[in-house]
Amino acid sequence: MFMDCHFRTPSSSSANFVPSSLKNETILPRKFVSSPRKTYFPSWVSQISVRKCVSSHLQLKSSNGHPLNAVFLPDGSPGSSLLNEQIALQEEDKSVLDSDKAQSTLSITVVGASGDLAKKKIFPALFALYYEDCLPEDFIVFGYARTSMTDEQLRNMISKTLTCRIDKRANCEDKMDEFLKRCFYHSGQYSSEEDFSELDRKLKEKEDGKVSNRLFYLSIPPNIFVDVVKCASQRASSGSGWTRVIVEKPFGRDSDSSGELTRSLKQYLTEDQIFRIDHYLGKELVENLSVLRFSNLVFEPLWSRSYIRNVQLIFSEDFGTEGRGGYFDNYGIIRDIMQNHLLQILALFAMETPVSLDAEDIRNEKVKVLKSMRPLQLEDVVVGQYKGHSKGGKSYSAYIDDPTVPNDSITPTFAAAAIFIDNARWDGVPFLMKAGKALHTRRAEIRVQFRHVPGNLYKRNFGTDLDKATNELVLRVQPNEAIYLKINNKVPGLGMRLDRSDLNLLYRSRYPSEIPDAYERLLLDAVEGERRLFIRSDELDAAWSLFTPLLNELEEKKIAPELYPYGSRGPVGAHYLAAKYNVRWGDLGEDRDP
Repeated sequence: MFMDCHFRTPSSSSANFVPSSLKNETILPRKFVSSPRKTYFPSWVSQISVRKCVSSHLQLKSSNGHPLNAVFLPDGSPGSSLLNEQIALQEEDKSVLDSDKAQSTLSITVVGASGDLAKKKIFPALFALYYEDCLPEDFIVFGYARTSMTDEQLRNMISKTLTCRIDKRANCEDKMDEFLKRCFYHSGQYSSEEDFSELDRKLKEKEDGKVSNRLFYLSIPPNIFVDVVKCASQRASSGSGWTRVIVEKPFGRDSDSSGELTRSLKQYLTEDQIFRIDHYLGKELVENLSVLRFSNLVFEPLWSRSYIRNVQLIFSEDFGTEGRGGYFDNYGIIRDIMQNHLLQILALFAMETPVSLDAEDIRNEKVKVLKSMRPLQLEDVVVGQYKGHSKGGKSYSAYIDDPTVPNDSITPTFAAAAIFIDNARWDGVPFLMKAGKALHTRRAEIRVQFRHVPGNLYKRNFGTDLDKATNELVLRVQPNEAIYLKINNKVPGLGMRLDRSDLNLLYRSRYPSEIPDAYERLLLDAVEGERRLFIRSDELDAAWSLFTPLLNELEEKKIAPELYPYGSRGPVGAHYLAAKYNVRWGDLGEDRDP
């Protein structure tokens, strides 16, 4: 099966099929080319993003018998000749690509290597990329942390979290051993230039005089970001290739602290070197959002206030803070989830059609949407905090029962908000957002509720509840990724009885291969220099400008959160907020969802 794992040019998210008329043009290899190159498209060929780590055996076919990844010509025939030309071009480039591989190396340093994020997400994602041949042949991985550890101890630690989750191929154990041999460790202080100089010496020793491309992943608390960036840039930066730094959220607590962090980082790095990661943007359904909208004629004309009644972005977890109370109490659910994960998804959903799939074009449109959002008012926000509850003979502790949380904490573990975008496309459409911990289920989804059919001939069959007659498009990000459309349908029989049915694309049924983890996609993008799914500094400024006044008001007025039982659907106030805009939360009827 062909895996979606092909290297892309750093300046664009699209791969290009080149016509025969351009066959004599000089085509540079995509892997690790640091400067953008011009590419050309026939007007009828879509700019489809493809990566070239081809994985093997079975090729999925669509219902018409053609491969899923086939390109069709204007007459409807498969573009096999076009694909053959692309394959021929790739063969021609092979010698150049091999030369590039021989001259450069990739060094990935995971700063904070002894932490949970590194062990559970980053190292497994790197192994999965290696397993799928998505990393260059010449690469090494260094762990860096204060913990004293040998290379062998690091390998033993991360081997416990590496899995052959992709397809259980027979050579998985061998690949795992090969990957671990490329992993090394250096212990040092995060603010010590001497320790980073020693790291640089070890990196150069492994790089063996080749052009070195270096990627630093900062899996550390935000208060030491700047110290690490300063030391890494001054003492361990690449002298011959590129140097990039991935920064984990939180990016500050408000506009001021975020701006200060950005200014501090830019003392040592350029904007192009900073990759602010939001792992939700790497999730399959979020990446598919733009494809669904911009490549399907059935959706794009409906994507406006004329047909959409409201949009809901829902995030819920069925567990509490449980060990993270100290960290969480300093941020709360609005900063932890809404200001970044949900707002980024909203911007992708609502943006205008970008000029191209280039990262800057997409991020420009996201910034425009963020700047068009109406300032949040306190009356359009509900906050809550979970309390203790007993269910099924089991007791669940309240948020303030966490020993790391102050007894008088009013930090919200739940929040709901109504957001409005003041532009021509979305004027008057409420975007309802809610996020919470210790709720009745775990889910993340986008729900698009369409308007009622004007003069509906069948309105009598629905009675007084016209909401049952409206169509709803649902994109379930997690768990059990799915896209489904709720439609009205006649129940078979002699009478005229209507039912609400689902047109359902359940990913696990349609696509048997396992969906890559978000960190795999984002790490590969960072290696390739693809910034489309990373947050630019002006995006960050616009996002904080929306939420900072609200957060300040909540804290200055000491707004007490509404209590809700652990394992419930959240505070009642969230339902009143939705009713205020004549909206019913779509997840209330979730028992019927596929």
